[in-house]
Amino acid sequence: MPHSAEPLSRPLSEKPHKSHSKTPFIEYVALMASLMALVALSTDAMLPALNNIGIELKVMRENDVQMIVSLLFLGMAIGQMFLGPLSDTIGRKPTLCGGLALFITGSVLSLIADSFNVMLVGRFIQGLGVAGPRSVSVAMIRDQYEGRPMARVMSLVMTVFILVPVIAPALGQGILMVAHWRMIFAVFVLLAAAMFLWFVIRQPETLAPNDRTAFSGSRLWDVIREICTNRIAFGYTMVAGLISGAFLGFLSSASQIFQQQYGLGDQFPIYFAILALASGTASFVNSGLVMRYGMHTLINRAMRSLAVSSIAFLAFAYSQSGTPALWTTMAYFLVAFFAVGILFGNLNALAMEPLGHVAGVGSAIVGSLSTLVAVPLSMVIGLSYDGTVLPLVGGYAILSACSLVIIRWAGDNSETIACPD
Repeated sequence: MPHSAEPLSRPLSEKPHKSHSKTPFIEYVALMASLMALVALSTDAMLPALNNIGIELKVMRENDVQMIVSLLFLGMAIGQMFLGPLSDTIGRKPTLCGGLALFITGSVLSLIADSFNVMLVGRFIQGLGVAGPRSVSVAMIRDQYEGRPMARVMSLVMTVFILVPVIAPALGQGILMVAHWRMIFAVFVLLAAAMFLWFVIRQPETLAPNDRTAFSGSRLWDVIREICTNRIAFGYTMVAGLISGAFLGFLSSASQIFQQQYGLGDQFPIYFAILALASGTASFVNSGLVMRYGMHTLINRAMRSLAVSSIAFLAFAYSQSGTPALWTTMAYFLVAFFAVGILFGNLNALAMEPLGHVAGVGSAIVGSLSTLVAVPLSMVIGLSYDGTVLPLVGGYAILSACSLVIIRWAGDNSETIACPD
């Protein structure tokens, strides 16, 4: 599409305005990491409580309780599409504060929910709200840092972000051991309120008034149209959605598989933490491998490993009536989570490769579109749970195989990362 009109976003090569934050560096990193970690915390801390919630709110079909996870991500997908661009118009601080206020509102609604429908509405509002910290925190870092300093900040923030899924289920399980499941939502309210006050008091606005752009629905539509007509951007956005769908399918059914099918009960957070560490380790390893092999090579290798291991384990699990030995299931999920850890960052980076001239809006829409693809797929996988691992592993097998086809269609790109001798 032509680009003779005003750019939709600042080119990557153009230096953004740098506001001089009075927040000490360590405190700033801790604040940004805490805001971004709210996404993982609001998802993973709930997992041990899903069965309890379903029983108390009289959910008729056991699998329907998984929608408590799905509705959060649906709200986040929709919220991210609007809150990210909105922060370019009214500023980062009011947008992020509004997101936190929405999250607190949704948490309170879930806390007092007396029916499953009210719970789902609360979770959807939580998702809308958490889209603020998810999208705006990265924009704030980009406002203040670039190049290696930005890479340093993002590395420190992501280190904290990766650790949250390791400890979040244990936090939720710990609360359940001493209190009612509603206390988990009370903790969400308290944490979000504390972050709100911390952010308002200690963090200045980072986007100067003269750097702001008018919010326009036509701008959003232009970027959506550009993404959908660019083979690389669209292809890798769809692949990110397919793999996210498989991953969210795991999150939705993990408590049923480990707590009920395998009878792990209170030990579930330990096994979840092991798998989360595998994914976090892959993300860390990827930062070094990508400079040597490039994103496209790593995506191909990780996706093939995921597809082959999923198809092989699906056949094995079928031979074991859908409930193979726990150690074999864990071994498969460790391979799958490591592959997913390699894929996530690289898929989003490749989807953004042709969108440098619309980086801000483009990033929000790529994230939103991929999540909108992922949520219905995860619901199909999760709601198909039949007391075996077959629906979940089958979902991984089908979606990773489809992803390989789309990757071949999207083709390689102009990525030129030199390999050392």
